[in-house]
Amino acid sequence: MIFAIYNALLILFAPFWGTWMILRARKRQEAPNWGERLGDYRIPKSRENPRLFLHAVSVGEVVAALPILKAVRERLPSVNIVLSVTTSSGHATAREKAEGLFDHLVYAPIDLPRATMNAMLRTQPDVMAFMETELWFNWLWMAKQYDAHTMLINGRISDRSFPRSRSLKFFYKPLLKLMDEVLAQTQTDADRLRVLGAGEPEVIGNCKYDQAAEGTEADPESLRTMYEIQPGEQVIVVGSTRGEEEELLVAGALADPRLSAVRVIWAPRHLERVDAIVSRLGDVGRRSHGTNRRITLLDTYGELSQVYAVADVVVIGGGFAPLGGQNLIQPMAHGKPVLHGPHMMNFRDVSEEARRVSATSVASTPEELAEQLVRLLSNPEQRESMGRAGRELVERHRGASQRYADRIIAGLLAQRKVGSQ
Repeated sequence: MIFAIYNALLILFAPFWGTWMILRARKRQEAPNWGERLGDYRIPKSRENPRLFLHAVSVGEVVAALPILKAVRERLPSVNIVLSVTTSSGHATAREKAEGLFDHLVYAPIDLPRATMNAMLRTQPDVMAFMETELWFNWLWMAKQYDAHTMLINGRISDRSFPRSRSLKFFYKPLLKLMDEVLAQTQTDADRLRVLGAGEPEVIGNCKYDQAAEGTEADPESLRTMYEIQPGEQVIVVGSTRGEEEELLVAGALADPRLSAVRVIWAPRHLERVDAIVSRLGDVGRRSHGTNRRITLLDTYGELSQVYAVADVVVIGGGFAPLGGQNLIQPMAHGKPVLHGPHMMNFRDVSEEARRVSATSVASTPEELAEQLVRLLSNPEQRESMGRAGRELVERHRGASQRYADRIIAGLLAQRKVGSQ
């Protein structure tokens, strides 16, 4: 009954969500492949080798999936991997950072019966794995019709979404019953998934701690030369700001006269925001143009993880406005002190533990952010202490990716065994 109601509502509201999807896609620098979004994949159906279909939505999920895909590929070289994304930025990130870790890169099917049927018919995966919060009724139902082993990996339910999800438990319960394995980041996430109807969710850990090691091998001196940072010049790296509200707050803090001699490398979460930031700040450098100024915009994909190496202090976006926060694990892996906003729901456990060990600090206004930046930049001992605490925290939590890979490989091999009987 719920399945029928869901699809009736999809059809009824198609003019609204369809228009929203098209308008959103037009804002992206790269248009999605609409044929693939309807499940029209040019992928051989051959089932000679086990096939994993892993879905990661956008940049964050793709990057988080990298150590899992690497572990699966290393331990089961024969596996055929289909990696899907929803956004063009996720597609670009996968092309640039996941080379060799997938056999086919596609756009995810829209959650319509025909599109998901096409996708499953053309791929016929042994394991269908979804990253983090991706729960799609038609896609999951269709995966089970094609006898795929279904998994939620690195699963989480944010503080923001849980109350709304709990009120829709009648919908989530039959949806989660279509998952053969529900594997969560934390006990809180597992408990929430159980409330929503998951049978036996298990805590495996957060694979983003493993991914955070990426970029830590970067050579700071080479980067300082690239960005024309002078000896003794201090650097603030601003990572993954999202939207006008955050941009105004961060820009207001950086306008403090006490920071006028400090270099800034600013990486917006979505590159379509670059022009708006340029128009607001005026004379700024752009990485894509090879120009450097007091403030340089990192308007390219895949470099932020290395640029953290030159930071004296890191500011992480996504939390100054109520957006859930962005990944603060990566700069902590570099041993850098981190400042962020109060709205870190999507990184709840990470941000709480980081504050508890004094690896991070919270600012809510431009004045607070400026004050904390000035204080840290003038206090090398505190920067060292915060950076060391963050690096140690990351090291304590590494290893989840191998555990997720274990479960995926077990699912692949079990499906192969069943299929051969």
